[in-house]
Amino acid sequence: TTEKLMPYECGIDPVGSARERFSVKFYLIAMLFVIFDIEVVFLYPWAVVFKSLKLFGFIEMLVFIGILLVCYLYIWKRGGLEWD
Repeated sequence: TTEKLMPYECGIDPVGSARERFSVKFYLIAMLFVIFDIEVVFLYPWAVVFKSLKLFGFIEMLVFIGILLVCYLYIWKRGGLEWD
């Protein structure tokens, strides 16, 4: 039946077509969020064992955070975070 072919949206009648295209910006922002979110997860174990790592662990994490900042600045300068 035609009722079964209609999308279900919490009991509310859908507005517009269910086959609309999304901007590529949505996917870019989502991928950047996932990438930076995973990299932040790597910071948690470091924070737990921070005192036992001494200077070597501190320098290693500074390099990691530096690479993160360079990547973030690169994306920012290339306009990847701008919404036009």
